[in-house]
Amino acid sequence: MDTTNKLPLDMVYHWEKAKKNDLYMTQPVGDGKVVEYTWGRAVEEARRMAAYLKSLNLPEKSRVGIISKNCAQWVMSDWAIWMAGHISVPLYPTLNADTVNYILNHAECEVLFVGKLDDWDMMKPGVPESVRCISYPLSPPNDFETWDDIVSKYPPLEENVQRDPEELATIVYTSGSTGRPKGVMLSFNNMAFAAAGGIETLGVGPNERMLSYLPLAHVFERTFVELGSLYSGFQLYFAESLDTFVQDLQRAQPTLFLSVPRLWVKFQHGVLQKLPKEKMDRLMKIPLVNRLIKKKVLKGLGLDKVKLAGSGSAPLSHDVLDWYRNLGLELLEGYGMSENFAYSHMNKPGRTRTGYVGESLPGVETKISEEGEVLVKSPATMMGYYKDEEKTRETFTEDGFLKTGDKGEIDEMGRLKITGRIKEIFKTSKGKYIAPAPIENRLMSHDAIEMVCVSGANQTQPHALVMLGEETRPKLADDNYRKQLEDSFKSLIQEVNKTVDPHEQLAFITVVSDEWSIENSFLTPTLKLKRNVVEDAYQEKVANWYAQKQPVIWQ
Repeated sequence: MDTTNKLPLDMVYHWEKAKKNDLYMTQPVGDGKVVEYTWGRAVEEARRMAAYLKSLNLPEKSRVGIISKNCAQWVMSDWAIWMAGHISVPLYPTLNADTVNYILNHAECEVLFVGKLDDWDMMKPGVPESVRCISYPLSPPNDFETWDDIVSKYPPLEENVQRDPEELATIVYTSGSTGRPKGVMLSFNNMAFAAAGGIETLGVGPNERMLSYLPLAHVFERTFVELGSLYSGFQLYFAESLDTFVQDLQRAQPTLFLSVPRLWVKFQHGVLQKLPKEKMDRLMKIPLVNRLIKKKVLKGLGLDKVKLAGSGSAPLSHDVLDWYRNLGLELLEGYGMSENFAYSHMNKPGRTRTGYVGESLPGVETKISEEGEVLVKSPATMMGYYKDEEKTRETFTEDGFLKTGDKGEIDEMGRLKITGRIKEIFKTSKGKYIAPAPIENRLMSHDAIEMVCVSGANQTQPHALVMLGEETRPKLADDNYRKQLEDSFKSLIQEVNKTVDPHEQLAFITVVSDEWSIENSFLTPTLKLKRNVVEDAYQEKVANWYAQKQPVIWQ
């Protein structure tokens, strides 16, 4: 269907009529059981919840929070908030109480939907007493009003509420690798332009299936999964937990699959634990056997029906990309930000180039500043930062381009390559500048390494902190294995150092014993490294490491 000038609620009302009895969302509820939502049921429950929100007589355009892992109610809440004339404020389900409190107070949220959460007791103290809470069917134990009670009591809102295209629809708080999160203001038109453009570019239709498991509070999942399903009418399946992820994937049999680099690496490591790389490489060279191997590996991952696979939110190493492409899964990298609702650049099938995030999406203008910064502009670009006009001014050029903070270059086909963060670039004691991202990508080719942080400001040469994969860590108790791993890291340093300029050559690799996680604040909720937190954690040890003059240091 033609989605031109159609806002999200227009699409909700369209599918309510066009696919009333068709299956839309499949929600696992434990013990292998699921609850299924047709389009008709989903929209009706949203209308009932909207009627309840209107009955509260909140101030016009109030902010309403959603804190939950992905589930059917998350999507229906978003619609209900809009139908009731309000603004949705998603919160990551992994935030600590302090950040929950900051966002709810900064956005002045009147109501909060509380859903599936692993550590509600840790978050709960951050919710101001003035905020009215509503619980989802899969919420932790609480004494709030429940979703099911409300939708059974309130008749559905009958009118098809229309919202102004330029009106504020949602405030997305960035996960913030440094400092307090910023509230990105997105209009209905911003969201519509990004979702319709993405769906059209990828040629996605109503017969697709997607598994929703990356946080819906992040624009990557919200654009291509929640809004993607609205603008194409495809089916959504939700993941129950990490433990059931493989079963969830096999239930969904997704035809479209999005993930982030850390998870693509984890999937690959899982395969290589069962089928070592050398053996797999040998088998892949045998014509008939390689087809069987590819099929078996993809089926084992639950990705054998996938037509389009995407990766975003951070760069993926060339080796991992090539590994998946050799399996027959054309993994397409994309690029976007909260500030443009993840709508900026995307590799297109048959036009990919390893190491590049692709071409500008329709309606996106891109240019590179004199400092090498990537500047973008499109109708998906945010309205600004909530309650922060100064930060908003700093983020735009005089002619309205968004300053991404990323350094980049564009090839002859218009494909963009991200070469590092403007702010991540550091200077050695020799006065030379280093962009850590390209070096980190090269180190990530090692199948024992899960995460890397290249650092070394004010040192003679940079160094790398590496965290091993969870499958590798227990094996370190075996001295022989540890020695083999150390030798392979020495070789890795030599290989990487051959490919970079002399001032970029690594002095050593430090293998850390800590696990970098969201819980200990080393990672953002979208699994990006908080570089400043990692560097601060090891700062006192750095001088001693350099003094050891060893290529591999075990911390």
